[in-house]
Order: sequence, then C-alpha cells, then structure tokens
Amino acid sequence: MDKPSTHNSTDRQHGGERVFADDQGRLWSAAHSDGAVVFTCISDGRHSGRALAVDVATLDESVGDDLLRAWLNSAPQIGTLP
Repeated sequence: MDKPSTHNSTDRQHGGERVFADDQGRLWSAAHSDGAVVFTCISDGRHSGRALAVDVATLDESVGDDLLRAWLNSAPQIGTLP
C-alpha cells in the first residue's frame, strides 16, 4: 500500500494559489512561487502551462482577475528547450 504524501506545495507556501477564468471562459490556476506566477489550465488540459516573473509578494485579493488575465496573456508557454 502506498504511503500518503506529506509534501506541502511550495506554491501555497510562497504566496498562494488563485483560480480565475480567461477571456474565453477557461479556468486557470495561478500559483505564486519564488518571484514568478505559474499558470495551469484546469478546465482544458490541451493548453500548455505558462509562467511569468512578477514583483508581488502574494496572490491575495489585491491582485484582481483582470491583472491575472493580463499576466496570462503576456506569459510565454512552458515547454522543453530544443
């Protein structure tokens, strides 16, 4: 029997996680960690993750959904380097 994982997400430790909808209504998770926001599409797995360096301490209510959408639109896709 596998042992339950006790690993704590670093995303939550470094500033939380937010869920928001993009302009097309897809749901995205935004997780803040080590000076970057990592975006993961949670409603459609066909979309690549994205990341963007940001200068915020946490993703609290002061970071609105409009700002998250703007960051998402600016963030390059995460992929493997050639």
